[in-house]
Amino acid sequence: MKSVSIVRYPYTADNSQISGLHPVLQTVYQHRNIQSTDDINTQLNQLLPFSQLKDISKAVDCIIDSIKNDKNILIVGDFDADGATSTAVAVRTLRQFGAKHVAYLVPNRFDFGYGLTVELIKYALDLKPDLIITVDNGISSIEGVDFANQHNIDVVVTDHHLAAEQLPKAEAIVNPNQPGCKFESKSIAGVGVIFYVMMAVRSTLREQAWFNDSLPEPNLAKVLDLVSLGTVADVVALDKNNRILVDQGLKRIRSGQCCAGIKALLKVAGKNQLNCVASDIGFAVAPRLNAAGRLEDMSLGIECLLSDDENYCTGIAEQLHDLNIQRRSIEANMLEQAEQLLDEIISEFSSEDDIPNAIVIYHQDWHQGVIGILASRIKERFHRPVIAFAEADNGEIKGSARSISGLHIRDALDLVDKRSQNIIKKFGGHAMAAGLTLNKSDFEAFKQCFVDVVANSLSERDLINELMTDGELSTSDFDLTLAELLRFSGPWGQQFPEPLFDNIFTVLEWRIVGEKHLKLKLLPENSKQSIDAIAFNTTNEQLGENSDIIRAVYRLDVNVFRNNKSLQLMIEYLEPA
Repeated sequence: MKSVSIVRYPYTADNSQISGLHPVLQTVYQHRNIQSTDDINTQLNQLLPFSQLKDISKAVDCIIDSIKNDKNILIVGDFDADGATSTAVAVRTLRQFGAKHVAYLVPNRFDFGYGLTVELIKYALDLKPDLIITVDNGISSIEGVDFANQHNIDVVVTDHHLAAEQLPKAEAIVNPNQPGCKFESKSIAGVGVIFYVMMAVRSTLREQAWFNDSLPEPNLAKVLDLVSLGTVADVVALDKNNRILVDQGLKRIRSGQCCAGIKALLKVAGKNQLNCVASDIGFAVAPRLNAAGRLEDMSLGIECLLSDDENYCTGIAEQLHDLNIQRRSIEANMLEQAEQLLDEIISEFSSEDDIPNAIVIYHQDWHQGVIGILASRIKERFHRPVIAFAEADNGEIKGSARSISGLHIRDALDLVDKRSQNIIKKFGGHAMAAGLTLNKSDFEAFKQCFVDVVANSLSERDLINELMTDGELSTSDFDLTLAELLRFSGPWGQQFPEPLFDNIFTVLEWRIVGEKHLKLKLLPENSKQSIDAIAFNTTNEQLGENSDIIRAVYRLDVNVFRNNKSLQLMIEYLEPA
């Protein structure tokens, strides 16, 4: 693995207008370009207006017409956590608006692939939909929308993925990343888009005096737990608008005002609902929900999010937990195979520094549902853009791509598509993640072209794995109160990272726990008080020959054991000092 370069945020004069904060938190916010109390105000009245969204009025008119005329509405989702929460938000709110005929359909990735395909609509014809609303997909469903139009089915596309040059001929497209859309938060998740659409629908229904004693106006804040889950799970950039959505949802979860499904998923993951933060959602709840779409059918996860029956949700959550265990086992086997392939690649070069700027690998036995996680793991190890491919049907292979800072992966695939026409059968995605389909016979040609595109797009600096930290903590800052303050001062996430610090420590004790985790007792410089620490997926080999003194990058964490709280350091990286 290429060595990590520890880099501290550059010093800048404190020009912020925030006072009264702990000095460490003040510095952390400064590093994240927080300049005023307005920047950290996460009240709902700070949300961007839905009027900024292109086509929002067309979408609202189409949806309200379907509600008022008792038409059949079909929600077509996606098979990840963003798609599942988007589907649940759409179904729950439409029913609260008085829609009498609302169903949903999520394409099984193994039978239909991604999005609103012609095959999926053929399957859906038995449901006799009058209106299809896509959530977290649809912006690339040109043929699917055309087929729906031929069968007199209206389509409203709600999506957040990047648009191609051609757009589907839908009744309305609500997507901040389509040409001409002035919505300022381009990083909003799919669940955020459908939440905005539902806010606009409710606003118009209110103006039309639709709600009454028998159909009270719903409080859409009640679905913010779902919006928070989907936003964190999709690892979108936490700009201010997304931080509002996530923070409001987390507050509802912590106060017990969340759906039964999220409560059950937190419980099976061993997480305390009262102390839930974004990282709990991202690393504990989302993987269990995603396991349904990866290995079986995401409908299982959606049912967990739609039901208000706690016993029923507990049963589903336990099934999802078991699926996640299976997913981990499959992933571990695939990672072992991938490492063997990578060892073969590395052996062709004099050192790991000479390996290509991108890694493209394929194995006929890999599972389609897990290649995205596999690509992420390899990317983390080598700090390279990675595409992992698995076998599909009809001589095709499906790939999942993960990128690093400096390379917009969907744009890179678009460039490959333009240079080598017809190699990529279809593709789509974001800046950091994408999916694509090839003919297996074109794998080597695609691999060469993609590596060439990446080589021309990334600099040597881009290939250095820089770990940004907020600097060194003083002895007095190793404090439980500060750890708790930082924990709840987010929400932290993509492009608004959780505070990381780096210090020199003396290693007093170490031992391996759980076969692969390093448990340590550390003594900061100029301190007489030792601190417990843990480094996951780390062995004592990384301490080096001189294991007495190390430099560690860490997070302040609160360890809870038998209702007792104590300070613990979560080690992200360590090296001999």
